[in-house]
Amino acid sequence: MKFIKNNTRIQEQDDAALIARYKISGDLEVLGQLYNKYMHLVFGVCLNYLKDEEQSKDAVMQIFEELVTKLKIHEVQNFKSWLHVLSRNHCLMAIRKNSKNTTLSLEDTFVENTEFVHLDMDDTKEQKLTVMERCMETLPEEQRVSVNLFYLEEKCYKEVADITGYEMVKVKSYIQNGKRNLKICIEKNSSE
Repeated sequence: MKFIKNNTRIQEQDDAALIARYKISGDLEVLGQLYNKYMHLVFGVCLNYLKDEEQSKDAVMQIFEELVTKLKIHEVQNFKSWLHVLSRNHCLMAIRKNSKNTTLSLEDTFVENTEFVHLDMDDTKEQKLTVMERCMETLPEEQRVSVNLFYLEEKCYKEVADITGYEMVKVKSYIQNGKRNLKICIEKNSSE
């Protein structure tokens, strides 16, 4: 099976070369070339979270605008994974912003109005995210950093160790303990 090429490795090298060219030149055409390869994936992530085609199209453009500055300041090892996390975070922030701006008109028949009987969907997600953010802040720094890199930024153990300078054994321990402590905290705060 050695005759089958590993296109992922070639793609990562191409991405790294385009990132390097963009960081040096600031040329938006280079960034556009890189982004164009993954735009359909970004749209898919946005559509999954936002559940609206027009909002998702807008989000794809807004994420490109974010890339213009963020790609210059971040060290990106795997562009596809990093872009996925960036897209997901953008959508979550949009959902959070929209849920804060939602207003309801209260009528005499409010309780009888079937449209509003199950308002819990977006509010539940928002509450869970808020609880998780608060719980992340309670973790010891080593656990919080390791859990954030491993789960939210989708880094592997080795990458977490390289970024943080922690030993591999410690990284595994911090992630395992952080995940357990996070779960306990979330369960405790969700029931309140």
